[in-house]
Amino acid sequence: MSQPLTGNIALVAGATRGAGRQIAVQLGAAGATVYATGRSTRERRSEMDRPETIEETAELVTAAGGTGIAVPVDHLDPDQVRRLVDRIDAEQGRLDVLVNDIWGAEPFIAWETPLWEQPLDDGLHALRLAIDTHIITSHFALKLLVRNPGGLVVEVGDGTTEYNASNYRVSFFYDLAKTAVNRLAFAQAHELRQHGATAVALTPGWLRSENMLELFGVTEENWQDALEKQPHFAISETPAFVGRAVAALAADQDRARWNGRSVSSGELAQVYGFTDLDGSRPDAWRYLVEVQDRGKPADVTGYR
Repeated sequence: MSQPLTGNIALVAGATRGAGRQIAVQLGAAGATVYATGRSTRERRSEMDRPETIEETAELVTAAGGTGIAVPVDHLDPDQVRRLVDRIDAEQGRLDVLVNDIWGAEPFIAWETPLWEQPLDDGLHALRLAIDTHIITSHFALKLLVRNPGGLVVEVGDGTTEYNASNYRVSFFYDLAKTAVNRLAFAQAHELRQHGATAVALTPGWLRSENMLELFGVTEENWQDALEKQPHFAISETPAFVGRAVAALAADQDRARWNGRSVSSGELAQVYGFTDLDGSRPDAWRYLVEVQDRGKPADVTGYR
């Protein structure tokens, strides 16, 4: 298998599960050395209280053909992030890809509840987890990334800039967080351009993450059983799809054409030709606009 990222060093911040895990794995499959960070380890769970660990992610990266390195990091702690970047510098002397996928705020989001009825401390903590973590990580990591031209920063969020600008995202704090993440990529793109680096905002579609599968009471093997509860779930994608999107961006020598843009995994699949694990190319955000949000019956014909 081709490994166009052999020799590349990547940091996937927030690689414990979901999109972050598979971004790390797919970068590894392309040959990269990947530092996988997060708070959930085999010794200690984060406040998400889920079983996935960064050690498992690192092992999956290595099994895929790369080199996985697990580093426990709380990205709200500047000292921990500083030490992480110093370690990467000492061990590798470079950083080619930074992926900010830190989230972990689900326990603090009150869905479909007005701002004035939400616990303020929970909402503000969710913003810190979703935004401050990304800023802290970039603050320290970009100094290493810009040492060599050609670096890539990927801000992983939920929803394109265009979609989020005109659609309320179900909760005040969630809406603000996901809008802000896209703007982080835009702002970093402006500052990185003169250093020959690229920043992109990337959103997966409806993600079949570990948590989402549990919510529907299904597994990846029988996920289509969830269509009885939610027919539009037919457009969903595995986390590997957005992982392959990041790997394709990282391998593109002309990646600067995406600088400052907000894109989806489905959009990039049409450009780069990669597929989801089942061979399809789900275009979830186009589907949401043209089918689900218009109240049409679920029908993914032409969308995957």
